[in-house]
Amino acid sequence: MSNYETYETYDRGVRADVYTDEYTDATQVYEDTYRPAYEAPEPVFPRQTVTAAPGRADRRRRADRTASTGSTMRRLVPQALVVAFLAGGTTAFVAKDKAIELSVDGSPRKLHTFADDVTELLAQQGVEVGEHDVVAPGRGADLASGDEVVVRYGRPVRLTIDGHRREVWTTARTVDGALEQLGVRAEGAYVSTSRSQPIGRAGLALDVRTERTVTIMADGRARTIRTNAATVGEAVGEAGIGLHGEDTTSVPPESFPRDGQTITVLRITGTREVREEPIPFRVERTDDPTLFKGTEVVERAGRPGLRRTTYALRTVNGVKEKPRRIDEELVQEPRPQLVRVGTKPMPPSVQGADHLNWHGLATCESGGRPGAVDPSGTYGGLYQFDTHTWHSLGGSGRPQDASAEEQTFRAKKLYVRRGASPWPHCGTRLHG
Repeated sequence: MSNYETYETYDRGVRADVYTDEYTDATQVYEDTYRPAYEAPEPVFPRQTVTAAPGRADRRRRADRTASTGSTMRRLVPQALVVAFLAGGTTAFVAKDKAIELSVDGSPRKLHTFADDVTELLAQQGVEVGEHDVVAPGRGADLASGDEVVVRYGRPVRLTIDGHRREVWTTARTVDGALEQLGVRAEGAYVSTSRSQPIGRAGLALDVRTERTVTIMADGRARTIRTNAATVGEAVGEAGIGLHGEDTTSVPPESFPRDGQTITVLRITGTREVREEPIPFRVERTDDPTLFKGTEVVERAGRPGLRRTTYALRTVNGVKEKPRRIDEELVQEPRPQLVRVGTKPMPPSVQGADHLNWHGLATCESGGRPGAVDPSGTYGGLYQFDTHTWHSLGGSGRPQDASAEEQTFRAKKLYVRRGASPWPHCGTRLHG
Protein backbone atom coordinates (compact mmCIF):
# COMPACT_ATOMS: atom_id res chain seq x y z
CA MET A 1 0.00 0.00 0.00
CA SER A 2 1.04 3.61 -0.41
CA ASN A 3 1.11 6.04 2.51
CA TYR A 4 0.28 9.66 2.06
CA GLU A 5 0.75 12.50 4.53
CA THR A 6 -0.35 16.08 4.03
CA TYR A 7 1.66 19.02 5.23
CA GLU A 8 0.83 22.74 4.93
CA THR A 9 3.49 25.42 5.05
CA TYR A 10 1.86 28.42 6.60
CA ASP A 11 4.76 30.76 5.93
CA ARG A 12 4.27 30.37 2.16
CA GLY A 13 0.59 29.35 2.19
CA VAL A 14 1.42 26.24 0.07
CA ARG A 15 -0.18 22.85 0.67
CA ALA A 16 2.03 19.76 -0.08
CA ASP A 17 1.33 16.01 -0.12
CA VAL A 18 4.01 13.49 0.86
CA TYR A 19 3.86 9.97 -0.69
CA THR A 20 5.84 7.01 0.56
CA ASP A 21 6.12 3.89 -1.68
CA GLU A 22 6.49 0.69 0.42
CA TYR A 23 8.19 -1.11 -2.54
CA THR A 24 11.05 1.42 -2.91
CA ASP A 25 10.99 3.21 0.52
CA ALA A 26 11.30 6.43 -1.48
CA THR A 27 9.52 9.56 -0.28
CA GLN A 28 8.20 12.12 -2.77
CA VAL A 29 6.64 15.49 -2.09
CA TYR A 30 3.84 16.68 -4.34
CA GLU A 31 2.95 20.39 -4.13
CA ASP A 32 -0.74 21.16 -4.49
CA THR A 33 -0.75 24.02 -6.97
CA TYR A 34 -4.47 23.94 -7.38
CA ARG A 35 -6.01 27.45 -7.24
CA PRO A 36 -9.78 27.57 -7.86
CA ALA A 37 -10.50 29.89 -10.73
CA TYR A 38 -13.84 30.82 -9.35
CA GLU A 39 -12.60 32.86 -6.31
CA ALA A 40 -13.93 36.47 -6.75
CA PRO A 41 -12.14 39.58 -5.35
CA GLU A 42 -13.65 41.35 -2.40
CA PRO A 43 -15.57 44.61 -3.30
CA VAL A 44 -13.66 47.84 -2.77
CA PHE A 45 -15.65 50.86 -1.48
CA PRO A 46 -14.48 54.51 -1.79
CA ARG A 47 -12.74 55.90 1.28
CA GLN A 48 -14.42 58.99 2.92
CA THR A 49 -12.61 61.90 4.63
CA VAL A 50 -13.89 63.66 7.83
CA THR A 51 -13.23 67.47 8.14
CA ALA A 52 -13.90 70.31 10.62
CA ALA A 53 -17.27 72.13 10.97
CA PRO A 54 -18.08 73.75 7.67
CA GLY A 55 -18.87 77.32 6.78
CA ARG A 56 -21.41 78.35 4.16
CA ALA A 57 -19.15 77.34 1.33
CA ASP A 58 -18.42 74.13 3.15
CA ARG A 59 -22.14 73.42 3.65
CA ARG A 60 -22.69 73.88 -0.07
CA ARG A 61 -19.84 71.52 -0.92
CA ARG A 62 -21.17 68.99 1.67
CA ALA A 63 -24.59 69.01 0.10
CA ASP A 64 -23.03 68.40 -3.29
CA ARG A 65 -21.01 65.49 -1.88
CA THR A 66 -24.08 64.01 -0.18
CA ALA A 67 -25.93 64.00 -3.44
CA SER A 68 -22.91 62.45 -5.13
CA THR A 69 -22.55 59.82 -2.37
CA GLY A 70 -26.21 58.85 -2.69
CA SER A 71 -25.73 58.41 -6.37
CA THR A 72 -22.64 56.25 -5.75
CA MET A 73 -24.50 54.03 -3.24
CA ARG A 74 -27.32 53.56 -5.68
CA ARG A 75 -24.74 52.21 -8.12
CA LEU A 76 -22.92 49.96 -5.55
CA VAL A 77 -26.00 48.18 -4.14
CA PRO A 78 -26.70 46.23 -7.33
CA GLN A 79 -23.01 45.34 -7.59
CA ALA A 80 -23.03 43.99 -4.04
CA LEU A 81 -26.06 41.86 -4.82
CA VAL A 82 -24.25 40.36 -7.84
CA VAL A 83 -21.19 39.60 -5.67
CA ALA A 84 -23.38 37.87 -3.08
CA PHE A 85 -25.02 35.75 -5.80
CA LEU A 86 -21.63 34.72 -7.18
CA ALA A 87 -20.40 33.82 -3.71
CA GLY A 88 -23.34 31.42 -3.25
CA GLY A 89 -22.63 29.76 -6.62
CA THR A 90 -18.97 29.46 -5.75
CA THR A 91 -19.84 27.55 -2.56
CA ALA A 92 -21.81 24.99 -4.60
CA PHE A 93 -18.99 24.77 -7.12
CA VAL A 94 -16.44 24.09 -4.37
CA ALA A 95 -18.68 21.38 -2.90
CA LYS A 96 -18.45 19.27 -6.12
CA ASP A 97 -14.65 19.47 -6.34
CA LYS A 98 -12.93 16.33 -4.90
CA ALA A 99 -9.30 15.66 -3.99
CA ILE A 100 -8.62 12.06 -5.11
CA GLU A 101 -5.57 9.78 -4.84
CA LEU A 102 -5.25 7.65 -8.03
CA SER A 103 -2.73 4.79 -8.20
CA VAL A 104 -2.34 3.17 -11.66
CA ASP A 105 -0.30 -0.02 -11.63
CA GLY A 106 1.80 1.16 -8.69
CA SER A 107 2.26 4.77 -9.83
CA PRO A 108 0.33 7.08 -7.43
CA ARG A 109 -0.69 10.70 -7.98
CA LYS A 110 -3.08 13.23 -6.42
CA LEU A 111 -5.60 15.14 -8.44
CA HIS A 112 -8.80 17.17 -8.24
CA THR A 113 -11.88 16.08 -10.12
CA PHE A 114 -15.60 16.76 -10.53
CA ALA A 115 -16.28 13.09 -11.48
CA ASP A 116 -19.17 11.48 -9.63
CA ASP A 117 -17.93 7.86 -9.74
CA VAL A 118 -14.84 5.74 -10.48
CA THR A 119 -15.81 5.01 -14.10
CA GLU A 120 -16.13 8.72 -14.88
CA LEU A 121 -12.80 9.43 -13.15
CA LEU A 122 -10.94 6.77 -15.18
CA ALA A 123 -12.48 8.06 -18.41
CA GLN A 124 -11.41 11.64 -17.58
CA GLN A 125 -7.87 10.48 -16.85
CA GLY A 126 -7.64 8.32 -20.00
CA VAL A 127 -7.15 5.08 -18.01
CA GLU A 128 -8.45 2.08 -19.97
CA VAL A 129 -9.18 -1.13 -18.08
CA GLY A 130 -9.96 -4.62 -19.40
CA GLU A 131 -11.73 -7.70 -18.06
CA HIS A 132 -8.55 -8.99 -16.36
CA ASP A 133 -7.69 -5.66 -14.70
CA VAL A 134 -8.61 -4.90 -11.07
CA VAL A 135 -10.16 -1.59 -9.98
CA ALA A 136 -10.75 -0.83 -6.30
CA PRO A 137 -13.25 0.34 -5.34
CA GLY A 138 -15.54 -1.01 -8.05
CA ARG A 139 -15.86 0.84 -11.33
CA GLY A 140 -19.34 2.13 -10.53
CA ALA A 141 -18.53 3.23 -6.96
CA ASP A 142 -19.32 6.83 -5.97
CA LEU A 143 -16.45 9.22 -5.22
CA ALA A 144 -15.92 11.50 -2.26
CA SER A 145 -13.08 13.88 -1.52
CA GLY A 146 -10.15 12.01 0.05
CA ASP A 147 -10.95 8.67 -1.63
CA GLU A 148 -8.19 6.41 -3.02
CA VAL A 149 -8.69 4.62 -6.35
CA VAL A 150 -6.31 1.78 -7.26
CA VAL A 151 -5.96 0.24 -10.74
CA ARG A 152 -3.89 -2.93 -11.25
CA TYR A 153 -3.40 -4.21 -14.79
CA GLY A 154 -3.76 -7.94 -15.49
CA ARG A 155 -0.79 -9.79 -17.04
CA PRO A 156 -1.01 -13.15 -18.86
CA VAL A 157 1.29 -15.90 -17.55
CA ARG A 158 1.79 -19.04 -19.65
CA LEU A 159 2.36 -21.30 -16.66
CA THR A 160 3.69 -24.85 -16.81
CA ILE A 161 3.55 -26.34 -13.33
CA ASP A 162 4.67 -29.92 -12.77
CA GLY A 163 4.18 -30.71 -16.44
CA HIS A 164 0.66 -29.25 -16.71
CA ARG A 165 0.31 -26.22 -19.01
CA ARG A 166 -2.29 -23.47 -18.66
CA GLU A 167 -2.64 -19.70 -19.11
CA VAL A 168 -3.51 -17.62 -16.06
CA TRP A 169 -3.81 -13.89 -15.34
CA THR A 170 -2.20 -12.04 -12.48
CA THR A 171 -2.05 -8.42 -11.31
CA ALA A 172 1.33 -9.02 -9.63
CA ARG A 173 4.22 -7.11 -11.15
CA THR A 174 6.97 -9.63 -10.30
CA VAL A 175 7.40 -13.39 -10.67
CA ASP A 176 7.56 -13.87 -6.91
CA GLY A 177 4.34 -11.89 -6.45
CA ALA A 178 2.64 -13.92 -9.18
CA LEU A 179 3.63 -17.21 -7.52
CA GLU A 180 2.21 -16.01 -4.21
CA GLN A 181 -0.96 -14.70 -5.84
CA LEU A 182 -1.50 -17.98 -7.74
CA GLY A 183 -0.94 -20.06 -4.61
CA VAL A 184 2.09 -21.92 -5.98
CA ARG A 185 4.24 -23.56 -3.31
CA ALA A 186 7.59 -21.97 -4.12
CA GLU A 187 9.70 -23.50 -1.33
CA GLY A 188 12.22 -25.90 -2.87
CA ALA A 189 10.68 -25.40 -6.32
CA TYR A 190 12.48 -24.88 -9.59
CA VAL A 191 11.50 -21.63 -11.32
CA SER A 192 12.63 -21.06 -14.89
CA THR A 193 13.38 -17.37 -14.33
CA SER A 194 14.47 -15.07 -11.51
CA ARG A 195 11.75 -14.59 -8.93
CA SER A 196 12.47 -10.85 -8.80
CA GLN A 197 12.00 -10.43 -12.55
CA PRO A 198 9.27 -7.90 -13.36
CA ILE A 199 6.28 -8.99 -15.44
CA GLY A 200 5.39 -6.62 -18.26
CA ARG A 201 1.91 -5.99 -19.63
CA ALA A 202 2.63 -8.58 -22.36
CA GLY A 203 3.16 -11.27 -19.69
CA LEU A 204 5.72 -14.10 -19.80
CA ALA A 205 6.17 -17.88 -19.91
CA LEU A 206 6.97 -19.53 -16.60
CA ASP A 207 8.00 -23.12 -15.86
CA VAL A 208 7.66 -24.25 -12.24
CA ARG A 209 8.49 -27.65 -10.80
CA THR A 210 7.51 -28.08 -7.17
CA GLU A 211 9.45 -30.33 -4.82
CA ARG A 212 8.13 -33.90 -4.72
CA THR A 213 8.83 -37.11 -2.78
CA VAL A 214 9.93 -40.02 -5.00
CA THR A 215 10.99 -43.57 -4.00
CA ILE A 216 13.47 -45.40 -6.25
CA MET A 217 13.97 -49.19 -6.03
CA ALA A 218 17.34 -50.36 -7.34
CA ASP A 219 19.62 -53.31 -6.66
CA GLY A 220 17.45 -54.54 -3.78
CA ARG A 221 17.38 -51.18 -1.99
CA ALA A 222 14.79 -48.40 -1.67
CA ARG A 223 15.89 -44.75 -1.77
CA THR A 224 13.41 -41.93 -0.98
CA ILE A 225 14.40 -38.42 -2.08
CA ARG A 226 12.91 -34.93 -2.36
CA THR A 227 13.37 -33.59 -5.88
CA ASN A 228 12.19 -30.99 -8.37
CA ALA A 229 13.62 -32.95 -11.32
CA ALA A 230 11.96 -32.62 -14.71
CA THR A 231 12.30 -36.31 -15.67
CA VAL A 232 12.44 -39.72 -14.02
CA GLY A 233 15.96 -40.14 -15.38
CA GLU A 234 17.09 -36.96 -13.60
CA ALA A 235 15.51 -38.12 -10.33
CA VAL A 236 17.31 -41.48 -10.57
CA GLY A 237 20.59 -39.64 -11.10
CA GLU A 238 19.92 -37.39 -8.09
CA ALA A 239 19.47 -40.55 -6.00
CA GLY A 240 23.01 -41.58 -6.96
CA ILE A 241 21.90 -44.51 -9.12
CA GLY A 242 23.58 -45.06 -12.46
CA LEU A 243 22.05 -46.65 -15.56
CA HIS A 244 24.38 -48.65 -17.78
CA GLY A 245 24.01 -50.44 -21.09
CA GLU A 246 20.39 -51.48 -21.59
CA ASP A 247 19.33 -50.55 -18.04
CA THR A 248 16.04 -48.62 -17.84
CA THR A 249 13.22 -47.80 -15.42
CA SER A 250 9.72 -49.18 -14.84
CA VAL A 251 8.28 -45.95 -16.27
CA PRO A 252 9.75 -44.10 -19.27
CA PRO A 253 12.93 -42.24 -18.16
CA GLU A 254 11.72 -39.08 -19.96
CA SER A 255 8.36 -39.03 -18.12
CA PHE A 256 7.58 -36.55 -15.30
CA PRO A 257 8.10 -37.88 -11.74
CA ARG A 258 4.94 -37.54 -9.64
CA ASP A 259 4.72 -36.93 -5.91
CA GLY A 260 4.68 -40.24 -4.00
CA GLN A 261 5.69 -42.24 -7.09
CA THR A 262 7.75 -45.45 -6.79
CA ILE A 263 10.22 -46.07 -9.63
CA THR A 264 11.97 -49.40 -10.18
CA VAL A 265 15.34 -49.57 -11.91
CA LEU A 266 15.56 -52.53 -14.32
CA ARG A 267 19.01 -54.05 -14.72
CA ILE A 268 19.06 -55.61 -18.18
CA THR A 269 21.58 -57.88 -19.84
CA GLY A 270 20.91 -59.06 -23.37
CA THR A 271 22.27 -61.14 -26.24
CA ARG A 272 21.17 -61.99 -29.78
CA GLU A 273 20.46 -65.36 -31.32
CA VAL A 274 20.04 -66.23 -35.02
CA ARG A 275 17.82 -69.16 -35.95
CA GLU A 276 17.11 -70.74 -39.37
CA GLU A 277 13.48 -71.76 -39.67
CA PRO A 278 11.80 -73.74 -42.51
CA ILE A 279 8.91 -72.23 -44.43
CA PRO A 280 6.25 -74.82 -45.38
CA PHE A 281 5.37 -75.13 -49.06
CA ARG A 282 1.82 -75.06 -50.34
CA VAL A 283 0.11 -77.80 -52.42
CA GLU A 284 -1.52 -76.88 -55.72
CA ARG A 285 -4.07 -79.47 -57.00
CA THR A 286 -5.43 -79.67 -60.56
CA ASP A 287 -8.08 -82.02 -61.95
CA ASP A 288 -6.93 -84.73 -64.38
CA PRO A 289 -9.64 -86.54 -66.39
CA THR A 290 -7.18 -89.31 -67.37
CA LEU A 291 -6.90 -90.49 -63.78
CA PHE A 292 -9.55 -92.46 -61.98
CA LYS A 293 -11.37 -90.80 -59.16
CA GLY A 294 -9.53 -91.11 -55.88
CA THR A 295 -6.14 -91.09 -57.55
CA GLU A 296 -3.67 -88.25 -56.92
CA VAL A 297 -0.37 -88.04 -58.71
CA VAL A 298 2.43 -85.75 -57.52
CA GLU A 299 3.66 -84.07 -60.67
CA ARG A 300 6.27 -81.96 -58.89
CA ALA A 301 7.40 -82.38 -55.33
CA GLY A 302 7.26 -79.34 -53.12
CA ARG A 303 10.29 -77.79 -51.46
CA PRO A 304 10.21 -75.90 -48.15
CA GLY A 305 11.70 -72.41 -47.94
CA LEU A 306 14.19 -71.09 -45.40
CA ARG A 307 13.99 -68.04 -43.12
CA ARG A 308 16.80 -66.67 -40.95
CA THR A 309 15.41 -64.94 -37.84
CA THR A 310 17.27 -62.89 -35.22
CA TYR A 311 15.95 -62.89 -31.64
CA ALA A 312 16.82 -60.66 -28.70
CA LEU A 313 17.32 -62.58 -25.47
CA ARG A 314 17.04 -60.47 -22.31
CA THR A 315 17.48 -61.03 -18.63
CA VAL A 316 15.75 -58.43 -16.42
CA ASN A 317 16.87 -58.31 -12.79
CA GLY A 318 18.03 -61.91 -13.17
CA VAL A 319 14.84 -63.24 -14.81
CA LYS A 320 14.90 -64.47 -18.44
CA GLU A 321 12.27 -63.02 -20.74
CA LYS A 322 10.61 -64.60 -23.75
CA PRO A 323 12.79 -64.19 -26.88
CA ARG A 324 11.75 -61.18 -28.93
CA ARG A 325 12.06 -61.25 -32.72
CA ILE A 326 13.94 -58.18 -33.92
CA ASP A 327 14.93 -59.10 -37.51
CA GLU A 328 14.33 -61.71 -40.21
CA GLU A 329 15.80 -62.55 -43.60
CA LEU A 330 14.34 -64.76 -46.38
CA VAL A 331 17.07 -67.17 -47.47
CA GLN A 332 15.03 -69.36 -49.83
CA GLU A 333 11.46 -69.14 -51.02
CA PRO A 334 9.31 -72.28 -50.75
CA ARG A 335 8.35 -74.11 -53.98
CA PRO A 336 4.74 -75.36 -54.19
CA GLN A 337 3.94 -79.03 -54.77
CA LEU A 338 1.88 -79.80 -57.92
CA VAL A 339 -0.65 -82.62 -57.66
CA ARG A 340 -2.97 -84.01 -60.34
CA VAL A 341 -6.31 -85.28 -59.04
CA GLY A 342 -8.21 -87.94 -61.02
CA THR A 343 -11.77 -87.28 -62.13
CA LYS A 344 -12.33 -90.32 -64.40
CA PRO A 345 -15.05 -92.69 -63.17
CA MET A 346 -13.87 -96.18 -62.15
CA PRO A 347 -15.06 -99.02 -64.41
CA PRO A 348 -17.51 -101.28 -62.69
CA SER A 349 -15.54 -104.54 -63.29
CA VAL A 350 -12.96 -106.48 -65.31
CA GLN A 351 -14.44 -109.52 -66.93
CA GLY A 352 -12.75 -112.77 -65.83
CA ALA A 353 -11.19 -111.37 -62.65
CA ASP A 354 -13.98 -109.98 -60.48
CA HIS A 355 -14.66 -113.25 -58.65
CA LEU A 356 -11.12 -113.69 -57.26
CA ASN A 357 -9.97 -113.05 -53.66
CA TRP A 358 -8.20 -109.70 -54.18
CA HIS A 359 -8.39 -108.84 -50.50
CA GLY A 360 -6.44 -111.99 -49.61
CA LEU A 361 -3.78 -111.18 -52.24
CA ALA A 362 -3.40 -107.58 -51.00
CA THR A 363 -3.07 -108.80 -47.42
CA CYS A 364 -0.33 -111.20 -48.40
CA GLU A 365 1.61 -108.74 -50.58
CA SER A 366 1.42 -105.48 -48.56
CA GLY A 367 -0.52 -106.15 -45.41
CA GLY A 368 -3.48 -104.41 -47.03
CA ARG A 369 -1.76 -101.00 -47.10
CA PRO A 370 -2.27 -98.96 -50.35
CA GLY A 371 0.84 -96.83 -49.72
CA ALA A 372 3.22 -99.68 -48.86
CA VAL A 373 6.68 -99.73 -50.48
CA ASP A 374 9.18 -102.58 -50.28
CA PRO A 375 12.60 -101.95 -48.66
CA SER A 376 14.32 -101.60 -52.04
CA GLY A 377 11.86 -98.95 -53.19
CA THR A 378 11.14 -100.88 -56.40
CA TYR A 379 7.63 -102.16 -55.63
CA GLY A 380 4.72 -100.31 -54.18
CA GLY A 381 1.00 -100.38 -53.45
CA LEU A 382 -1.45 -103.11 -52.40
CA TYR A 383 -0.18 -105.54 -54.99
CA GLN A 384 3.47 -104.40 -55.12
CA PHE A 385 3.61 -103.13 -58.68
CA ASP A 386 6.88 -101.96 -60.15
CA THR A 387 6.66 -98.64 -61.97
CA HIS A 388 7.13 -100.11 -65.48
CA THR A 389 4.29 -102.59 -65.04
CA TRP A 390 2.05 -99.91 -63.52
CA HIS A 391 2.52 -97.60 -66.50
CA SER A 392 1.94 -100.48 -68.96
CA LEU A 393 -1.48 -100.98 -67.36
CA GLY A 394 -2.40 -97.31 -67.94
CA GLY A 395 -1.42 -96.01 -64.51
CA SER A 396 0.27 -92.63 -63.92
CA GLY A 397 2.92 -91.71 -61.42
CA ARG A 398 3.63 -94.25 -58.71
CA PRO A 399 1.25 -97.12 -57.85
CA GLN A 400 1.39 -96.40 -54.14
CA ASP A 401 0.01 -92.89 -54.85
CA ALA A 402 -3.14 -94.24 -56.53
CA SER A 403 -6.35 -95.09 -54.73
CA ALA A 404 -7.01 -98.67 -53.51
CA GLU A 405 -9.80 -99.00 -56.08
CA GLU A 406 -7.52 -98.04 -58.97
CA GLN A 407 -4.79 -100.39 -57.75
CA THR A 408 -7.27 -103.29 -57.61
CA PHE A 409 -8.57 -102.39 -61.08
CA ARG A 410 -5.00 -102.41 -62.52
CA ALA A 411 -4.25 -105.73 -60.74
CA LYS A 412 -7.34 -107.32 -62.33
CA LYS A 413 -6.16 -106.17 -65.78
CA LEU A 414 -2.71 -107.67 -65.08
CA TYR A 415 -4.31 -110.98 -64.04
CA VAL A 416 -6.29 -111.10 -67.30
CA ARG A 417 -3.02 -110.66 -69.18
CA ARG A 418 -0.66 -112.87 -67.18
CA GLY A 419 -2.64 -114.82 -64.66
CA ALA A 420 -1.23 -115.18 -61.09
CA SER A 421 2.43 -115.31 -62.26
CA PRO A 422 3.23 -111.68 -61.25
CA TRP A 423 2.69 -112.84 -57.64
CA PRO A 424 4.68 -116.07 -57.36
CA HIS A 425 4.41 -116.33 -53.56
CA CYS A 426 0.96 -114.92 -52.85
CA GLY A 427 -0.89 -115.67 -56.12
CA THR A 428 -2.45 -118.81 -54.66
CA ARG A 429 -4.47 -116.53 -52.32
CA LEU A 430 -6.57 -115.45 -55.29
CA HIS A 431 -8.31 -118.82 -55.24
CA GLY A 432 -8.22 -119.38 -51.52
